[in-house]
Amino acid sequence: MVQLSENISSYILKIFGRDFLDKYTEFVYAEYLPSLRISLLENEEQIKNELFKYGIKLEAVKEIKNAYRIAGGSEKAGKTLEHTLGKYYIQSVSSMIPPIVLNPGENDRVLDLCSAPGSKLTQLAEIMKNRGTLYANEVSVDRIKSLVFNIEKMNFTNTGVLNFKGEILSKIYNCFFDKILVDAPCSGLGIVQKKGEVSNWWNEKQAEKLSDIQFKLILSAIKMLKVGGELVYSTCTMTIEENEFVIDKILKKYPVEIVDIELPVHSVEAFTRAGDTEFHKSLAKGRRILPWEINSEGFFIVKLRKLEEVEKSDRLELKNKNLKLINYRSNYIKNHLQELSSYYGADVNLFSSYQYLFKGNDIFFVNADWEADSVDEFIRVGTKFGSIDKGNRLNLHTLSAQILGNNFNDNVVELNKDDLYTYMNGGTIKKQFEAPGPKVTKFGNYVLGMASNSKDGLKSQFPRALRTHEIMYNL
Repeated sequence: MVQLSENISSYILKIFGRDFLDKYTEFVYAEYLPSLRISLLENEEQIKNELFKYGIKLEAVKEIKNAYRIAGGSEKAGKTLEHTLGKYYIQSVSSMIPPIVLNPGENDRVLDLCSAPGSKLTQLAEIMKNRGTLYANEVSVDRIKSLVFNIEKMNFTNTGVLNFKGEILSKIYNCFFDKILVDAPCSGLGIVQKKGEVSNWWNEKQAEKLSDIQFKLILSAIKMLKVGGELVYSTCTMTIEENEFVIDKILKKYPVEIVDIELPVHSVEAFTRAGDTEFHKSLAKGRRILPWEINSEGFFIVKLRKLEEVEKSDRLELKNKNLKLINYRSNYIKNHLQELSSYYGADVNLFSSYQYLFKGNDIFFVNADWEADSVDEFIRVGTKFGSIDKGNRLNLHTLSAQILGNNFNDNVVELNKDDLYTYMNGGTIKKQFEAPGPKVTKFGNYVLGMASNSKDGLKSQFPRALRTHEIMYNL
């Protein structure tokens, strides 16, 4: 059970008063209720019905499209076939708000500056309808693993992944983005109920130290925004040092203004005063979400608009990797795509919707309208398309099969419920399925991925990374 530290209690009492502390403490000690969002790109009713059959009880969050509280069966929510296939994402209600406030469009260039593990990033991709140009930056190599995992699982082809300190990313991009999300690292006072370990290390000095990083992240974002572009700054903490103080300092030094926002859940105005310190009056347009008022996490959210140019950062020179995106007409890939079209009975124009990137024998693909002056700075562009084998044949990856498979008419295998467990666990289904060779696998309405058919049976090619947990089936 969470034990609220004296450091936290003293701070809350000093800044917010006794009534606030009592409500905060009561909430922290209450049972945590998880929530999820069904992907905007999926059939909401179908996924709801499937989860009901598992015994997972959902209660709609009326204010947010496709959002639900898990009122029963929460222990099953992370184990279903639908979760494994990225049909929904387990995420707190409060965490869903910043992407909604940013509200990127299908033609925007968008950056999620601190993006792992991908909760808000994948939500941004959905809001953009998997179109436009979305960059995901994350400084931690370890956390990038979870970020890429979630991008892959949810089948996004509008996303490139960067690995830089957010404070220096403006040395690569200047006046480039239409919209930026800065969901900054913070001291976590809004999430103590869910992450009790915050109580073990929290202190005011740590919050003040983080505020310096947060200021530098916002400044970098301002430099990367086009004039007229917008950024959303959010934290899951309650401190004024990491919220109002940071934004006040930005407003006094840089050409930005706070934009009026209306949240889909109850919130209160940000502070315009703390003790003897008066903040910029427009900070009243910032919003604080009090956790006990919506039964979710505490958040601070403010939206800024860039009014004019600011001084550029010195350019960071990157190593030239000689990587280039090519379109479907390129001689490097054209014949391979024509062969795939013939083999799977698909219209070859299907492949014109994407650009392709070769890394050795591996091929990645990203939307045709995705924009980048260079791809040298990316550790990942789009998602996995396939690989070239020793016979110079292009073999599709499971991830591309999941994205494209509903457009295929040939060499598609329908699995039954007896086959499903074997396939999802990477095994070989010991029976014959038509002619030998690669096959796209389906189960009901779902495209599962790729398999290889031979005299020994149908060998699953479902990625090992996606089958590291127990998977439940609604059969």
